[in-house]
Amino acid sequence: MAHVQFTDVQERPTEFLDLTSLTRDEFQQLVPPFEAAFQAHMAAWRLDGKPRTARRFSVYQTCPLPTPEARLLFILAYVKTYSLQVVQGRLFGMGQSKANQWIHVLLPVLLAALRTLGDAPARSLTALAQRLGVSEADAATVVEAREAEPMPVVTPEAPLLCELARKKENPSLTAVSPPA
Repeated sequence: MAHVQFTDVQERPTEFLDLTSLTRDEFQQLVPPFEAAFQAHMAAWRLDGKPRTARRFSVYQTCPLPTPEARLLFILAYVKTYSLQVVQGRLFGMGQSKANQWIHVLLPVLLAALRTLGDAPARSLTALAQRLGVSEADAATVVEAREAEPMPVVTPEAPLLCELARKKENPSLTAVSPPA
């Protein structure tokens, strides 16, 4: 089964945008800081998450993500779709365990690259207000309005879905009894 490769996807702008949520130009701007963050991470850590003690990182011959572009495409496609790791691995020519290792390495690398560019998500009200160029009080009203919106309660009609929801101990469905 063929797998997704950067060299194939880069020539199809719509498909590239669908996979990554970035244009090719935006993607190319992200590659250098992403690769710098990747090399810095791999200088201290191995792919399996253990500290690097002996030799330095090098791309091996059968590496499923041999280029910076392939690694960035892999993690951006994962972040956009949050597919199962087995599916992500299959898309990029590796098994689930290798996909898991790559995901755990590349997620913090992507965050570091986004921080370098000043595009990392805001994680505090102060940071959000600063990014939006408004006061903290104005940013708080935006956040509070979003939090105040009630979540819709979905009561599935199928008995199997009700049972699955109960097994996960979903509080919104505890009072629902399966149809007779």
